[in-house]
Amino acid sequence: MSTKIIEMPHLGESVTEASIAVWLVSEGDRIEKYDPIAEAVSDKVTTEIPSNYSGIVKEFLIELDTDVEIGTPIVKIETEEAGEDDSTNIDKSEQPVGAESPADTEKKEEMTEHINEEIDKEADKRPMERNAKASKQESAVSRSVPSTDKNTRYSPAVVRIAQERGIDLNQVEGSGKHGRITRKDVQNFDVSSQKEAKPETKADVPEASIQAQKDTAEKEGRSKKVPVSYTSSGDEVVSADGIRKAIAKKMVQSSTEIPHAWLMVEADVSNIVKLRNKTKEQFKKQEGVTLSYFPFFVKAVVQALKKHPIMNASWDNGNIVYHKDINISVAVATDEHLFVPVIHNTDNYSISGLSKEISRLAGLARDGKLSSQDIQGGTMTVNNTGSFGSVQSMGIINHPQAAILQVESITKRFVPTEDGGFKAADMINLCLSIDHRIIDGLQAGRFLKDVKENLQRFTNESDLY
Repeated sequence: MSTKIIEMPHLGESVTEASIAVWLVSEGDRIEKYDPIAEAVSDKVTTEIPSNYSGIVKEFLIELDTDVEIGTPIVKIETEEAGEDDSTNIDKSEQPVGAESPADTEKKEEMTEHINEEIDKEADKRPMERNAKASKQESAVSRSVPSTDKNTRYSPAVVRIAQERGIDLNQVEGSGKHGRITRKDVQNFDVSSQKEAKPETKADVPEASIQAQKDTAEKEGRSKKVPVSYTSSGDEVVSADGIRKAIAKKMVQSSTEIPHAWLMVEADVSNIVKLRNKTKEQFKKQEGVTLSYFPFFVKAVVQALKKHPIMNASWDNGNIVYHKDINISVAVATDEHLFVPVIHNTDNYSISGLSKEISRLAGLARDGKLSSQDIQGGTMTVNNTGSFGSVQSMGIINHPQAAILQVESITKRFVPTEDGGFKAADMINLCLSIDHRIIDGLQAGRFLKDVKENLQRFTNESDLY
């Protein structure tokens, strides 16, 4: 018998970390090689992880919805092959729970003594630096020697939530490994069921856990004057899932790194409305997909990008990267999430081809079946905000791209004609967000002008193909 380790696999280019959304097996289950064991979430894509071995699922090594680096051990598999136990360097799981070898005890004591000496040497330094160093060293001890005392297994998040809600952790039943209390256990705990509802005291929560929480807050740059949470009695706290966390990370990165600038033009698309109304029924029968307005705008953008390559660029450590391929990212919203799949080599598609590809990607996104390849390599984003009635919006650029175009709702308006009269026209606002490190207003204005002119050229049925 031997124990094999399965690591978080490489899930795509530029993906450095991922989390397990759900385990598809349980500890003790027998599995065969290539059987799916878990669903991993990375950068808004859910991917099944297959087993590399046949055997018994021995132990899960990471928690659900916890981001870990690619290559991190995630599960142990006990196989029938003879060989060295691959888990030797990970933990002493072969020992009974609560057992600790003499060597481990001696190592723990030595490391603890060393930590205390180092903290004393730092006594004259700033408190934040001293606490951060102590936290880092204590983490090293906890990783090297498995903790078996339940009280020492409270995470800072568990402690914080318990304190906010007045929960006695001694009354919470843990669902984690070896009965450890997880964040979800505390969030789902019914406070009214407590035998004696009382505020947390130092007796309820170990001092080491309180200090760990403080160290974590300092590490994340939170001031003591700023509340950790704004929740009050009756509020519902729901942990963000992996996809929402990936969206949040991207949006924060974009808004903090990219200096956004915005422009808007209005365009008369009466010709596109007439063409679509004339051909949509026949197109549906012939092509099998609905002819929407969105492919017309994507095509017009691609044509304009050919003339304005600066819009198809990105910023890279003081360099401007001009991308050879035109890969348009298209935003697809579901009830809970936003996905941005990519149409690779978009300039190779006709409006008919774009209709089919957009429909295919949107279906995969809504079914949660997008692959890593489907969301990578985008060079500019076009977002159909008009689909839910928006008439003007300012999009956040999809990092590391340089621009995003928001296509708003088509509305009927009276507009002046060249002969001095007025006519009823189908008008639309095109809202463009740009990375001002790369693109200036003049360049963005010329690009929008060409997009507008390209839209007015779609008049015949032959333009669809």
